[in-house]
Amino acid sequence: MTYCIGMDIGGTNIRAALLDENYNIVDKFKIENNVVMGPEVNIDKLCNMIKEKWSNYDFKSIGIGCPGPLDLRKGKIINPPNLKGWENFEIKEYIQSIFKIPVVVNNDANVAGYSEAKVGAGKDAESVYYITLSTGVGGGFIYKGEIVNGFNNVAAELCNMIINEDKYSHSGLNQGGLEGQCSGVNISRIASEKLGISISTKEVFEKASLKEKACEEVLEQWVVNVSKAIANIIVIVDPEVVVLGGSVILNNASYLDKIIDKVKAFVFKEVNVNIKLAQIGDDTGLIGSGIMALSLLD
Repeated sequence: MTYCIGMDIGGTNIRAALLDENYNIVDKFKIENNVVMGPEVNIDKLCNMIKEKWSNYDFKSIGIGCPGPLDLRKGKIINPPNLKGWENFEIKEYIQSIFKIPVVVNNDANVAGYSEAKVGAGKDAESVYYITLSTGVGGGFIYKGEIVNGFNNVAAELCNMIINEDKYSHSGLNQGGLEGQCSGVNISRIASEKLGISISTKEVFEKASLKEKACEEVLEQWVVNVSKAIANIIVIVDPEVVVLGGSVILNNASYLDKIIDKVKAFVFKEVNVNIKLAQIGDDTGLIGSGIMALSLLD
């Protein structure tokens, strides 16, 4: 049996999993990411635990999912907003120097999309476009079993796609950008501004389900904006399936049909609109990074 390691680097926790050649998780753990201590301290702690826990397994490669932006050619973290102090850290080279085996790094949204394309909602499809609607908005495009990264490593990074004329700019992204209009954080922001009170995203969905008009209107516009993004993607890359993941949509799955109906209204009537919910759940980053690691051995 061939084994590999999948790593998922987050701003709060770092997770690692031991996977077999059939993409099954044999074991996993997580540690707190004390970001302010810097990357070396945290990565050393992670790698030491891997050595302690899985010393009996001859794992052959390591895959890493990490927030972007990244330099994928060098395996370098550039300047993710939730990893302050990790700027320009060459994580691929650092981990490779510890374990002396092949290492691959990619954007966390690409990695999640990769897992859904290989073993999740997009399994057996030629082309899969994955969108995560969560605290933020991210995307990944997988074509014929491979992640499409693009020349500048920003292919499928739809967070900055302009979808309306709103003047709000989220974290320095474009005014009217998708993340600034459709992420969980910004559903809360938009509803709070509309209502004149502080309201969480969860409460917005709850109140809309009770027919509170203002919250219904916020979510109607959210559906429109998400659907515009998907329709734009369809006319550019025409994926066989679009997979929607992330807490916002997975916790409010009843909105999927509304999104499908609106997307159909935005694209050519001959287009087969195939949109599914993500299937894998919390381990999507670990499984995706593990699959990337195993692909190094092909």
